[in-house]
Amino acid sequence: MITRVTHQSTQRTSLANLQANLTKMANLQAQASSGKLITKASDDPAKAADAMALRKEERAATQFARNVQDGVSWLNTTDTALTTSVAFLQRARDLVVQGANTGAMNAESREAIAVELEGITRALAGQANTTFLGRSVFAGTADGAAFTETDGVYTFAGAGGAVERRVGTGTTVRVDTDGSKAFGSDTDPNSADPTVFAVLSDIVKTLRDPNGDVASGIDKIDSRMASMLSQAASVGARTNQLTVAQENLTTKIMTLKSDISGVEDIDLAQTLIELQMQEVAYQAALGATSRVLQPSLLDYLR
Repeated sequence: MITRVTHQSTQRTSLANLQANLTKMANLQAQASSGKLITKASDDPAKAADAMALRKEERAATQFARNVQDGVSWLNTTDTALTTSVAFLQRARDLVVQGANTGAMNAESREAIAVELEGITRALAGQANTTFLGRSVFAGTADGAAFTETDGVYTFAGAGGAVERRVGTGTTVRVDTDGSKAFGSDTDPNSADPTVFAVLSDIVKTLRDPNGDVASGIDKIDSRMASMLSQAASVGARTNQLTVAQENLTTKIMTLKSDISGVEDIDLAQTLIELQMQEVAYQAALGATSRVLQPSLLDYLR
């Protein structure tokens, strides 16, 4: 069977081929200008789905990294407060040891030590109420200061749950510190867990008593100092945990960016070569089509 070829069918075929060449060249130009293989999901549904999944994972990792940085800042603030508090308490211990030397201390000397201890108490209260971004690092999820003062008596006001930061899927790290464990919780200096403020206040009263013996306060200071050091060690361990998580997340984010680039980005050199080849093919198609479409109405009228 012989298929009849007409001018109209030849023109339609030529124009269709020309349009196909132009479409492919336009796609290559879009890829070269955007640098992306995929500009819409229909370009490659499978790769588009992979890219969306990778971007979702990248966004999660980026948020975890922000959480880690916030947690590190919390813990660094807490560590500084505890380190400073231990230094204050060490100075208080030295003063108490000095004040316990009754044979060399007169009333004026004991009063001078008492005044300095009062200053240390206020300084410790400032450290106990340290804040980060307006929130107390020793009060947990409670609003306001960790310790409140009434008539010279400091009371622990922290309550609520622990402040945590999510650093991975199913992984959280506590970033606050229980102020009652570091500075004590009971206002009675003779209780099992007196606040450091109650201990120092009691020592000050004893110093101002001519017959008072402050030697017993040394053990109480040592106990409170041990508690602070224990909490500082806990803060250090959690900081190390967050530092490791931060390093892992940084590596993960870089890997995910590379994976996304591998799925979405073009090979620029290859794309430019293909574009040049397509331009040559398009110009050739234009030449061929112009020959096919040469006959016109005037040609037939001749």
